[in-house]
Amino acid sequence: MSKIFISCALPYANGPCHLGHLRSTYIPADIYARYNRMKGNDVLLVCATDEHGTPIAVRAEQEGKAPKEIASRYHEMIKRDLESCNISLDSFTRTTDQTHYEIAQNFFLKLYEKGYIYEKSMEQLYCDKCNRFLPDRYVEGICPHCGGEARGDHCEACGRHLEPIQLLEPSCLICKSKPEARESKQYFFKLTHFQDDLKEWIESNDELPPNVKNYAMQWLKEGLKDWILTRDMEWGIPVPLEGAEGKIIYVWGEAFLGYISSAAQWAHKENKSWEEYWNDKAIHFIGKDIIYHHSIFWPALLMAYGCKLPYTVIAGEYLSLEGRKMSTSKNWVIWVSDFVKNFDSDILRYYLIANAPLNRDTDFSWDDFQRRVNDELADVIGNFLHRTFTFTTRFFEGRIPEPMEFDESDKEFEKRIKQLPNVVSDYIENFKFREGLMEIIKTAKFGNKYFNDKEPWKAVKSGPEKAATCLYLCNQLSKTLAVVLMPYLPVKTQEIFKILNLDAEKMVWDDAAEFIPAGHEIAKAKPIFSKIDDDVIENQKEELYKNLKDETMKDIISIDDFGKMDLRVGKIVGAENVKGSKNLLKLMVDIGAKKIQVVAGVAKKYSPEEVLNRNVIVLVNLEPAKLFGIKSEGMILATDDNMSLLTAEGADIGEQIK
Repeated sequence: MSKIFISCALPYANGPCHLGHLRSTYIPADIYARYNRMKGNDVLLVCATDEHGTPIAVRAEQEGKAPKEIASRYHEMIKRDLESCNISLDSFTRTTDQTHYEIAQNFFLKLYEKGYIYEKSMEQLYCDKCNRFLPDRYVEGICPHCGGEARGDHCEACGRHLEPIQLLEPSCLICKSKPEARESKQYFFKLTHFQDDLKEWIESNDELPPNVKNYAMQWLKEGLKDWILTRDMEWGIPVPLEGAEGKIIYVWGEAFLGYISSAAQWAHKENKSWEEYWNDKAIHFIGKDIIYHHSIFWPALLMAYGCKLPYTVIAGEYLSLEGRKMSTSKNWVIWVSDFVKNFDSDILRYYLIANAPLNRDTDFSWDDFQRRVNDELADVIGNFLHRTFTFTTRFFEGRIPEPMEFDESDKEFEKRIKQLPNVVSDYIENFKFREGLMEIIKTAKFGNKYFNDKEPWKAVKSGPEKAATCLYLCNQLSKTLAVVLMPYLPVKTQEIFKILNLDAEKMVWDDAAEFIPAGHEIAKAKPIFSKIDDDVIENQKEELYKNLKDETMKDIISIDDFGKMDLRVGKIVGAENVKGSKNLLKLMVDIGAKKIQVVAGVAKKYSPEEVLNRNVIVLVNLEPAKLFGIKSEGMILATDDNMSLLTAEGADIGEQIK
């Protein structure tokens, strides 16, 4: 039996969880933890809310509240979100807990005493009006590289990392006055000292997945720089050194230790040693955006302290939404709390894993979500289970029948059933969660084909024994499916076990290939997975796209921005309704030089026939986007209230409007 330390990236306590968080980090970590518990391994799954840093401090100041009050609000939200999706954490704590403060300060002190942290003066921005140095998020200004609007830590336009001192026309976020540069003493970590050690660890660690290894090596090739480990501000963990009053440990200098402090609090309650888990095998599940921190900063800190390094770091790539980058500020996002009001969390867990491998960016589409739930969960797994249980009840009084002698197809089916747990196990142990899930679906499809080929509804007419072997084996696959699906769908599998009259709490992974004895009585069948109706999905899409429309209408542009808009006269030469939407038409528009496809929300006003051959005004240099899964290459101009088309009758096709 192995002891396994599993951590989830700490969610930042300035907002609730959205689907991207679940996909990249929490669901994969939970699948791995649940699987290993079923295998008999001793698992410690930990997490905590990350509650320091400037974003929380800024929000607190803007709202006139204490930072911890802001963090507490979101800690509770995040906790509910994770619980609603059955993330089986053993410990979920906070970086504002006293235990975390003690661990972080002791860690800092040891690195300082060993000579890995040193003092250095540097220029920082100081606000006379607020009477303080300004941490990065407290500064706004102009990017020196592209001229776009920027914050003290990065440029919103070009994405470059910045220091506050680099900004042109800097201003204090709180009072809007212009800060000045002053000397400030800070503490730096000797990251450059570990360049070669990090390179060796990354290159030699075959457990690191390619996306993590490649990203880390790119940073190493560019050369590391020593890392500033402190900030001048009040909100945070105070630097535990004389003469360092008013300075706190930078959030990335202590947030990693949230894994340790969470484990330490669990260990105290359980009277166990968390170190045994860490030293056996420690695995971090994170999102793509913090690969650098977990493959460079964190290992270097551990090397300096003298700790064993993690076994591996599993990084989930980005999740977009309906073909667009998610944006919490524009509300182009699906919050977990909103999702679970309308759908079972298990089908969300299924879709986010089934959609794409963890090491690849993917997209959440409402249409694709509906398709996968209906076609795979309901039609494949659900259909197989329901037919198996219904026919067992009808033909054999709810008892698993005694099988006859197996023919070749029976033997092949039996082989597939017994092989499935090992195949899925191999995938999960190698963090290929999607591949394991797809193997389950593949086997369930095989089960449906076997059932259809055997035609037990016909065979039973010659006597119940003629259908006995088929129903015997189908019940065995039902049990096997329930076991191997437990890490993925912890709630729905309970329903399967209830029908099978088996105790889910006692199930271990090795039970998956063990057959249920003939004569075992099952309960009455009931549907496990329901199909999602078109109108349910349409309502979800309309609510989502309303956010996009509202945000777009709020945008204010300059005359220069307006000059960039290429408005032309176009002729609608093709039109059809968009399946599943009452509002949209898919149009083919001739703009002279070419024809473009446009999705327009005018279906309640016009039928496809009514818009054909109309000369309309089209914005033709709009970035292509997907609406309801259909590519749209422009925008037809219409009124906001009743969606009346703006027409240009008599104008030439392709004529530019100025």
